[in-house]
Amino acid sequence: MTKVRKSEAEWRTELDPERYRILREKGTEPPFSGEYDHVFEPGRYRCAGCGAELFDSDAKYDSGCGWPAFHSPASGDAIEEEVDTSHGMVRTEVLCASCGGHLGHVFPDGPHPTGLRYCINSAALDLEER
Repeated sequence: MTKVRKSEAEWRTELDPERYRILREKGTEPPFSGEYDHVFEPGRYRCAGCGAELFDSDAKYDSGCGWPAFHSPASGDAIEEEVDTSHGMVRTEVLCASCGGHLGHVFPDGPHPTGLRYCINSAALDLEER
């Protein structure tokens, strides 16, 4: 995987304020407010920061959590995970493996075949419809 390296000044000029807040400052959008929460069109979900393919629509499902949810990433090297201890919780943060952008979190309460729920901010994604 090719790593995208940019200065924070470059990211600020390339991303709108909401995407910058989420991708670069590890923010989150309010539940049920994101563009892709209830979108189920066939396609590929790409990183809004660098364009890397992250998730396929075949892995998307309605979890009711308020954010787009996927049971698995597009490939084994599409995302990276880190322990997140912010907000008094211990969670697993999901990052774009290419640019390091914050995407959301993954939880062990998803459907088959993985049992995982990748809970992802819509503002971190761009849908490339098929």
